Amino acid sequence: MVEIKGERVLAASCCRNPAPGMEVTTDSARAVASQKMVLELLLSDMPEARHTLHSELEQWAGRLRIGKPRFERRHQPQADVSHYGIAVNLDSCIQCTRCLRACREEQVNDVIGYAFRGEHSKIVFDLDDPMGESTCVACGECVQACPTGALMPARDAGMVKPDKQVHSVCPYCGVGCQLTYNIKDNRILYVDGRDGPSNHGRLCVKGRYGFDYVHHKQRLTKPLIRKPGVPKHADFAMDPANPLEHFREATWEEALDLARAS
Repeated sequence: MVEIKGERVLAASCCRNPAPGMEVTTDSARAVASQKMVLELLLSDMPEARHTLHSELEQWAGRLRIGKPRFERRHQPQADVSHYGIAVNLDSCIQCTRCLRACREEQVNDVIGYAFRGEHSKIVFDLDDPMGESTCVACGECVQACPTGALMPARDAGMVKPDKQVHSVCPYCGVGCQLTYNIKDNRILYVDGRDGPSNHGRLCVKGRYGFDYVHHKQRLTKPLIRKPGVPKHADFAMDPANPLEHFREATWEEALDLARAS
C-alpha cells in the first residue's frame, strides 16, 4: 500500500500504473500503518510449522518489525500430498494468486484457479480436485512462484538447506533451458529454473523433476564403443546392469572421432 498525493485513499502499488506528475510516498505514517495491518492479517493465518526456508511474508514482517498477530487464525484446508512432485500446504497460502498467474499466463496450462468466496475462498486445481488427480503437468512453475511455501517440492525437499548450488543446462531436449541444481551431501534436492534466453526461469516436468537418473547405479558416466564382433541387429538386447558385455569404455576424444568418421 502506498500514498499518492491528492488521492483520498491509499493505492495498492502492485496493480497501480504510474502516470506523469504522480507523487508516490511509500513510507508515510499512513502507508506504513496500512502495510503493517495487511501483513499482520496475513500472518494471523500462517501455521506454526514452516513449509519453506525462504518466506517472503516473514522477510517483510521482519523488516516492518511485526510481532505476534492479534487476530485469531481462520480454518485452513488440509495438506494435499497426492502429487508425486509437489506438496500443497494451503494453510500457508496468502491468496496472492502468483501460482494462478504462473500456471495460466506463463505456462498456459490453466489448471490452477481461485474459487469460493469470503473466508472460504482458496486456490483450487481444476474442479477442486486433489492436485495429484488434476490435469497438472508438473512443470513446477507454481512452486517457483509461491512466496510462502504453500506450494513446495514434495517430501520436504525444500526445507533442507543445500550445501551448494550448481548452474547448468537441462540435459534432455535441445531447447537449452538453464537451471540451478540445489545440492546437499552430493545429491540433488530440487531444481530451480534460471533466467536463460530460451526459458526465462521456466522449466518442464523433465527439467524440474527428472533428475533421479543422476544417482542411478546404472547411469553411464563414460563413453562406450561397441566391441568388435558385436553386430547391430533389430533383436539386439543388452542387460543395463552389464553394458561392458557388449561395449568397452572409451575416451571422449575417441568416441567423438568415431562418431565423426561414421
